[in-house]
Amino acid sequence: MMNGIWGFMVVAALVCGAVSGKLDEVSKASIDNAEVAVKLAIGLVGMMSLWIGLMKVLDEAGFLAVLARWLRPLMRRLFPSVPPEHPAMSMMILNTSANILGLSNAATPFGLKAMAELDKLNDHRGEASDAMALFLAINTAGVCVFPTTMIALRATMGSTAPGSIIFPTLLASVIGTIVAVAAALALQRLPMFRFKTPAVALARADVGSGTAQGSERGEVRNRPWALVLSLAVACVLAYALFQKAADVGWGEAVKTVFADWSLVLLIGAITLAGLVRGVKIYDVVVEGGKEGFDIALRIIPFLVAMLVGVGMLRAAGVIDMIVAVLRPVTSLIGMPPEILPMAFLRSLTGGGSMGVATEIMKTHGPDSLAGIIASSIYGSSETTFYVIAVYFGAVQVKNGRHTLLVCLLADAAAVLASVWLCRWMFF
Repeated sequence: MMNGIWGFMVVAALVCGAVSGKLDEVSKASIDNAEVAVKLAIGLVGMMSLWIGLMKVLDEAGFLAVLARWLRPLMRRLFPSVPPEHPAMSMMILNTSANILGLSNAATPFGLKAMAELDKLNDHRGEASDAMALFLAINTAGVCVFPTTMIALRATMGSTAPGSIIFPTLLASVIGTIVAVAAALALQRLPMFRFKTPAVALARADVGSGTAQGSERGEVRNRPWALVLSLAVACVLAYALFQKAADVGWGEAVKTVFADWSLVLLIGAITLAGLVRGVKIYDVVVEGGKEGFDIALRIIPFLVAMLVGVGMLRAAGVIDMIVAVLRPVTSLIGMPPEILPMAFLRSLTGGGSMGVATEIMKTHGPDSLAGIIASSIYGSSETTFYVIAVYFGAVQVKNGRHTLLVCLLADAAAVLASVWLCRWMFF
């Protein structure tokens, strides 16, 4: 699909550039944007290394296992067809926990294992069960507390408050997840989504849930001196907040906490949590940083291809024409027209949508309304088509039933929520 999309972008840029007499600008844009893509990816190395390292600290401290325990009662209610002690339940919980913490690389192996275990409970082989569809919907909606990739990108683009998107991204992803669950539970009952193959009898056995990766890390003894240090830091921060409130009022002080202080407070909280739990924080951050370095380098081809395509379209005037045509529609929901291509691409490709988001921030600024909304959309939704292809492909599911529709509804909800929340909070 991306072959067709990128091919259309290039051909449309060439045709429109020739008609408008802007082929020289289109040619220059292709070269300039290729260079910009590489520079941005290299600039991402530092922030990606830092944030993935910090997420590893949370994992080593046992917070992933704690989060999994909190999620278990909810997951049992959402998936009544899955035995509570079946490995599928444990893998789904771990996958969801890792996604919440922004550990996408750790989440994928858990998710693939969960699909394999759910397939063992599936009476209709080759078709997505209700549990599979709901699990993928939750996975693609993806509640995210730490949108590390977009925070890093915003910092690289020169944002004065790169962490300001944390709160709207979290709320938008929660809204998307609620829509995903509601849509999955409603659509699975419709006649048009009934199973096409007859049910088969499966020999089932409730298997122990096993041990989560990193769950034993939660048994590390707390360090009393680190607890005292954490309390001292909390007192100092509380004093700073009161001082800020005395100067500008509580409303502006709270806004400052969410918009300007959130990033450094998050780094400090993770560091202190690691110290309290006895984690070798320096070693873990360095180890996680190696993974971040690899990720930042892997996205270079995606950024180059998409930034070149989008840059050629913009130079040829195609994006301006699309924006003019769609302005009456997007104005009804308060969305800047230039956000629409990114909203469409987010479900198709992570690298492509990142390229468009980067181009938006490069053109309008990372702290502009368009830049903040693009950042929130990227952090609060997932590459739906890619996730469905990988997860269903792993278990040879050819009929996804209502899965795609549910995931796209969740994506649309996250986009709308991002638009409204960002406008409400920042503009």
